[in-house]
Amino acid sequence: MRIVTWNVNSVRARLPRVLEFLERVKPDVVCLQEIKCLEDQFPFEAIGDAGYQCAVFGQKTYNGVAILSKRRIEDVRKGMEDDPEARVISAQVEDVILVDVYVVNGQEVGAERYHYKLDWLSRLRDHVRANFDMKEKVVVLGDFNVTFDDRDVHDPDLWREKILCSTPEREALTRLMDCGLSDGYRKFHEEGGHFTWWDFRTKGFQRGLGLRIDHVLLSPPAFEAATDATIDLDARGGEKPSDHAPVIVTLR
Repeated sequence: MRIVTWNVNSVRARLPRVLEFLERVKPDVVCLQEIKCLEDQFPFEAIGDAGYQCAVFGQKTYNGVAILSKRRIEDVRKGMEDDPEARVISAQVEDVILVDVYVVNGQEVGAERYHYKLDWLSRLRDHVRANFDMKEKVVVLGDFNVTFDDRDVHDPDLWREKILCSTPEREALTRLMDCGLSDGYRKFHEEGGHFTWWDFRTKGFQRGLGLRIDHVLLSPPAFEAATDATIDLDARGGEKPSDHAPVIVTLR
């Protein structure tokens, strides 16, 4: 099963790129973040024509998550306890339980939204711990808006203790991992220099100035079943791309 996470940065604006990706890569499951539309605005027909069922948790203009699957989607659950925003959707596809998340950005270190982000990550940890059995194949994936360590940063000194790279954010991500999760990408790529997000404003993609903030976190059975992990850089180039690239993890 080829499973993808991708912050698409508006599914309607990026629909041609999404359809091209589905045709070219032919993944089994795609978890999208930041779809930026309500459910009744989601392009079900076009994606259905490409061979995918959809489970959608939308929000007007902001946020929003969706799961696309070639295989039957079951046990869809939308949202997280005490969260007014559309940032979490979970479902089961065959023997894999997917938890698709779009973590709060946080704006800048010390801002009100930054403290909200840390609290939100704590609540996500509690949500995962309470609702998902790590003895099953559980995949928690999405745009986490946090780097694990300096290997995920093109210039660690420039980003030291800045948003997405601050110690409290990284510690909050580590506490989530303590639920029993492991970094699926790092199973195959221990070295640094692999990125999933590049800033439009600085032409980061063209200059190789990126961060790895999109992750696929795996329970022990899912980690054992993982056979490959890649970042699809082709999806980040070309006309009108998202600022994120898809991450693809394959489970046997």
